[in-house]
Amino acid sequence: MNNNTADVAGTSDENTLRFPIGNVHMETNMAILKDQDKQAIRERFGEMTGDVKMIYFTQEIDCQYCADTQALLTEVAELSDKLTLEVHNKVTDGELAESYGVDKAPATVLTAADGKDHGIRYYGIPSGYEFASLLEDILMLSANDSGLDQATRDALANLSGDVHMQVFVTPTCPYCPGAVRVAHQMAFESEKVKADMVEATEFPDLSMRYNVQGVPRTVINDDFSLEGMMPEQAVLQEVLKAV
Repeated sequence: MNNNTADVAGTSDENTLRFPIGNVHMETNMAILKDQDKQAIRERFGEMTGDVKMIYFTQEIDCQYCADTQALLTEVAELSDKLTLEVHNKVTDGELAESYGVDKAPATVLTAADGKDHGIRYYGIPSGYEFASLLEDILMLSANDSGLDQATRDALANLSGDVHMQVFVTPTCPYCPGAVRVAHQMAFESEKVKADMVEATEFPDLSMRYNVQGVPRTVINDDFSLEGMMPEQAVLQEVLKAV
């Protein structure tokens, strides 16, 4: 395990804005975000220029954090008039879920207000350090700019095949948001790239399938993988190998 990975148990940092979970299952009538955190997020969302939509898929059984995820997204959506939330049941709205390639819950799809799907997915609750990933993605979609280096943009524009990136994370991993961020930037930049954040402990079967022992672990097209938070160019090289 390198210096940019954490074990699946993870680490924590009290100075990071995050929604802590673990063995605590929240009551539905409790506020998730603290007032000071809400104010900080409102200020960040003040930078938004374009509208963003969060499309959330839940299910009623066999989903420990579905209710908590919906509660969190609801509170986030209330912090900007440029942000909206749609809630769907993965089972009863199965056709819609299938159209987005959603095969598990909780699942969050981020799109521009016009509905354009950039292939950005969150499977599992975006809590802990991953809450920062959610905020950054919202701002990226609003600004309509991936923020990637021009050389990376050029390479992604010339991809010869499709790319599916799965970034396995845990809420207490401080290195995971960087890995998720790069994957989601690449998905935003190229229609041929889809990128999922996968909360490893919520989907243990998937974690076992891909031999996730440390996080972040990025799996690309099932055949290639990266351990730890890697620079943009290093991730790009693995993406190019996968196609």
